[in-house]
Amino acid sequence: MNKPNLLYVFADQWRRQAIGRAKADPVITPVMDHFAEESAEFKQAVSCTPLCSPHRAALLTGKYALSTGVYTNCKLGLDVMLSPTEKGIGVVLKEAGYNTGYIGKWHLDLPEQQAADNPPSGARHWDAYTPPGPKRQGFDQWYSYGAFDQHFAPHYWQDSEQMIEIEQWSPEHETDKALAFLDQHSSRAAEQPFALFLSWNPPHSPFDQVPEKYKQLYAGLELEMRANVTASDPLLIHTGEQVAGGKERLEEHTRNYFAAISGLDEQFGRLLHHLQALGLHDNTIVVLTSDHGELLGSHGMMAKHSWHEESVGVPFMLRWPQKVKPLVTDLPLNTVDIMPTLLGLCELPIPEAVQGENLSDLLVGDAERHDDRTVYLSAFPGRLEAIEAFRAAGLDNRRFGWRAVRNKRYAYVVNRGYFPGEPVQKLLYDLEKDPYQLSPLLLKEACEHPVALQLENELAKYLKQSEDTFDLTD
Repeated sequence: MNKPNLLYVFADQWRRQAIGRAKADPVITPVMDHFAEESAEFKQAVSCTPLCSPHRAALLTGKYALSTGVYTNCKLGLDVMLSPTEKGIGVVLKEAGYNTGYIGKWHLDLPEQQAADNPPSGARHWDAYTPPGPKRQGFDQWYSYGAFDQHFAPHYWQDSEQMIEIEQWSPEHETDKALAFLDQHSSRAAEQPFALFLSWNPPHSPFDQVPEKYKQLYAGLELEMRANVTASDPLLIHTGEQVAGGKERLEEHTRNYFAAISGLDEQFGRLLHHLQALGLHDNTIVVLTSDHGELLGSHGMMAKHSWHEESVGVPFMLRWPQKVKPLVTDLPLNTVDIMPTLLGLCELPIPEAVQGENLSDLLVGDAERHDDRTVYLSAFPGRLEAIEAFRAAGLDNRRFGWRAVRNKRYAYVVNRGYFPGEPVQKLLYDLEKDPYQLSPLLLKEACEHPVALQLENELAKYLKQSEDTFDLTD
């Protein structure tokens, strides 16, 4: 059989609950719902470090945050970026003869203003032009940018510093470019397969930058907020910031968030239709997922970076009609598992440094071996103010934040806080009995509960694997 093509599509900040099929958020996503019926759907997929840059680094390398060095966002003031020496999935695919492409948000390079106030590319703040070479991680065809949140006026770079400025909703424009990529490579896909990663920025904030036709789908919708939502004013960001809140503002954000996802649903439909028209349907692995979730008022918070399901939970669907039968599984899938699993499906070598697990056997029919698996989650203080506070106290910020282990039913969290001196918390959630995580069991020591003790032992193993010196003791 010819090697499969790969189309990997992921949105930014799209939570697992926000798809019609989940029957959790009232989101209109007919294309995605139908796609899920044809796919292997992981109902408990999670983001190992629920933040843009750490997730992306883990996705490409199959390695945890401290192992890649990308433990927080690539931002001004920090020397954090994905090393060009990593052997990620793009490199492996290219070495195997794939035509590789990347379209959309990258956010794995140092901001250019770190080195120059006025770089020739025009990049500002956290943004960066990543030139051809090893920092592109094996992706040859390139239409991308670092970090820029103007959904109606996006910009991109190809193979020069000349910024390409566009006046079009970014997911629609990026889908146009993806369709052109498919056209370009479809005729020779049998001899030379392609791998395209398409990274949409919405439904990431600003939430209001959504075409009106999608907003109209939710105009006047009587919202029933999730049971754990607190519409306080201000709302909190888990890392310490505050943002304007209140019931009216939160409802507006929520409607616009749903509208953006409905817009993505239409763009995803264009991709699937084009694959069918080009005769690429049967032998193309198509993945639909996101980098992390969005709290939208759950537990009185916005954004991500917390251990709660709205933050760490992501949709994940994989379709390959030629080999993978549709299935629904509640086995946890972690970010670091994606790269080795895709390489396993393509029967390509998995780099020795990979820390995730190859689950391709599950997708072709052997589910029992993974039935008791756990996944490891982590987050680290990454705000400059927090890092400086830890340094002033003679402490390494990377030893703080929170770490967690999750299986199909339970989540166990150890939280050491985002600023020096915060008390240690140990929390055990029964996600079956308490799906909204409103009543965690608060523990002084893990040995107070047998499940907590079991999961803390698992957590210790993950810490050792990733050379994380996070302290599990009080």
